Amino acid sequence: MNDERSMDGDPLQGLRAVEARIEASAKGRKIVLVAVSKTKPIAAIRPLLDAGHRVFGENRVQEAAAKYPELRRDYPDLELHLIGPLQTNKVRDAVALFDVIETLDRAKLADALAAEMTRQGKSVRLFIQVNTGEEAQKAGIAPQELASLIGHCPVSNFKSRD
Repeated sequence: MNDERSMDGDPLQGLRAVEARIEASAKGRKIVLVAVSKTKPIAAIRPLLDAGHRVFGENRVQEAAAKYPELRRDYPDLELHLIGPLQTNKVRDAVALFDVIETLDRAKLADALAAEMTRQGKSVRLFIQVNTGEEAQKAGIAPQELASLIGHCPVSNFKSRD
């Protein structure tokens, strides 16, 4: 859920408002709120962490690298998602930093991620990004290429969502 108001004013008030909306509509389903912290300074993220929120999304590897090592020292249970496109030359840093990569969209990237996870001895949850509208300006694999990508990927690197 993307609610720009959640971090522009009082971040904690925005978080509570979004959580209330999720709870009202969840109807018994488990819903995980990924608070998008891109372009926000550490000072805007800390109040949310202090309030108990632990799942954050960043759009860029280099921005996460500047913020999250410090935050992980203080909040070791936080979960960080990469929600922006990933270039293969940033795979090493992405595997080291992120717990979840939501933007897998090609075989070359899948191969690079699998190799790097093996090298680092770390498992990162991966989600395939599908461009369902097949819009040229948006990232993600075309729907008709999805089966081929899934067939290419090592099954051990993909975990089902709970």
